[in-house]
Amino acid sequence: MNPNYTLVANRANHRCEYCYAPELVFNFPFEVEHIIPLSRQGKDTNENLALACRSCNLRKSNRISGIDSESNTEVRLFHPRLDQWKEHFQADATSGIIIGMTSIGRTTVSSLEMNSQPQVTARLLWIRLGIFP
Repeated sequence: MNPNYTLVANRANHRCEYCYAPELVFNFPFEVEHIIPLSRQGKDTNENLALACRSCNLRKSNRISGIDSESNTEVRLFHPRLDQWKEHFQADATSGIIIGMTSIGRTTVSSLEMNSQPQVTARLLWIRLGIFP
C-alpha cells in the first residue's frame, strides 16, 4: 500500500476525488495517484496526490487534459487540490448520472467515463443507500 494512503484517504474523506465514489463499499482501498503525473513533470508531494477509485485512475492514466464537448477545445482535467467538486459536477439523483457543470467538469466526466453503465448502476445503489453524494 502507498505510504501516503492514510493521509490522502483521510483528506479525501475516503471518496474518489474524481467521481466521488465512496470507498467504504469496495472490498479494497482506493489508489493514491499523482494529479499531475510524474511523467508530465508532476511532483511527488502530498499536494499532488489524490485518492482515486480504480476506474478513474485507470482512465485518467497520465492525462492532464481532454477535449470539452461543447467548445471542442482542450481543457485541463479536474484538479482536486485546486478545484471544488460541487462547482464542476452535479449528480442527478434520479438517473445516477454525473453532469459536468463547467468545461473542466464536462471534460473530466467524458475523459474518465464517469457515466459508464457500471458506474451509473453502482451510483444509483449508493444513492438509495444514502452514501452518495
